[in-house]
Amino acid sequence: MSRYKAYTEYKDSGIEWLGLVPMNWSVSKIKYLTSFQVGWTPPTKDDANFDGENLWANISDLRGREIFDTNKKISDDAAKKASMDITPQGSLMYSFKLSVGAVSFAGTDMYTNEAIASFLVESQLPLAYLYYVLPKFVIENASTNIYGARILNQELISNADLLAPSFEEATTIANFLDHETAKIDILIVKQQRLIKLLKEKRQAVISHAVTKGLNPNAPMRESGVEWLGEVPAHWDVKKFNHCVSIRNGQVDPTISPYREFVLIAPNHIESGTGKLIALETAEEQAADSGKYLCRKGEVIYSKIRPALAKVCISPSDEAICSADMYPFQGISGLTNTFLYWTLLSNWFTSLVILESDRVAMPKINREKLADIMLPVPSIAEQEQVCIEVNRKTSVIDLLLQKAAKSIVFSQERRTALISAAVTGKIDVRDWQPAPVSEYEDAAAEAAASAADCGDRPGAGPYSPEYGPT
Repeated sequence: MSRYKAYTEYKDSGIEWLGLVPMNWSVSKIKYLTSFQVGWTPPTKDDANFDGENLWANISDLRGREIFDTNKKISDDAAKKASMDITPQGSLMYSFKLSVGAVSFAGTDMYTNEAIASFLVESQLPLAYLYYVLPKFVIENASTNIYGARILNQELISNADLLAPSFEEATTIANFLDHETAKIDILIVKQQRLIKLLKEKRQAVISHAVTKGLNPNAPMRESGVEWLGEVPAHWDVKKFNHCVSIRNGQVDPTISPYREFVLIAPNHIESGTGKLIALETAEEQAADSGKYLCRKGEVIYSKIRPALAKVCISPSDEAICSADMYPFQGISGLTNTFLYWTLLSNWFTSLVILESDRVAMPKINREKLADIMLPVPSIAEQEQVCIEVNRKTSVIDLLLQKAAKSIVFSQERRTALISAAVTGKIDVRDWQPAPVSEYEDAAAEAAASAADCGDRPGAGPYSPEYGPT
């Protein structure tokens, strides 16, 4: 915030968490500065109440600065019976139950439920200013329930303290924040797009390597498998159960030594990357049902929700996995590392999605797995493929980490900027809009850095047992 100046004079706000505020600002309560109304929910047992064309906003609809549509609609009769007031176009809607602090403007007239406070245009402060102020100030007036969650009601909102500059100064602050946060949001969106492209490239690198190999000039032949297409002519294509062994028999995680073993469940694995994100023992997880024993280097694969591609390498001989997972061991010339990358490939995931049981919780069973055909090169070529895939994905992973950190930094900066402006820590009365080029250039540079991410020199060590490190 060093680029912005402070006010010349400050005074004590009388509010402990707020501290000093600009001398010419006043501290008042919401009920003296603006008014709001709340909506209602028609009886849910009567389907006719929700068979209409009237927009009816819920907390889940408050996404983005302005909303023009709602997930649910209500009938004229439902609105009339409940004596619901319309939230007029331009009103500021603030969620104060469950998801506290979400704000959106009504892009058109609509009704709301009872979890939304609608601040009307008739206010002593501009709603554009309240858009930034309410999420910070009102939550400070919330109480805490027995679960530690912040909760609000209409009385707590009405008595929440607000800082009130003049209407003109509040308008300038809102314009400043609109402009500056828009620049930050541009960068965040572009970094999110970059992450999406990098993940797609990562998948393309894996899928191509485990189905086509590394030599672009290698003679190809039809695999005889529709989903696989052509494979290098010298590769074998084997049924899953001919080259992969699935462990049978379970152990009791409540007894020694298994309760001290690491217990791996689907929630411990990052989707689509093969990375373990948590290690907990069976005892720490209070496990009480049968688990599969895993040996170091074996591939652990989640049979539930196969679209998530939850795959990892067992880190130790002292590991067990959930009964929702399969411990795999490559046999008959298939290495565990090549199997690991194959299970992470798009073509394999797409296939098992089609083969999984059509139930609320999709699952791929042993019988369906057994008939899947896998491409299998020689062991020497498998090792070469794994080294190269690890090299390329490590570079991509590094770029993904940087993009993710950039988003976090931008979000933190956005929050800090809003806080500084609405609490008077910075003086923006003389602010003038600046071009957004500095943010767009940064985003363009980040995107360009990914263009050759699959072909730059290696990034980090390769582990033949664990894949990427």
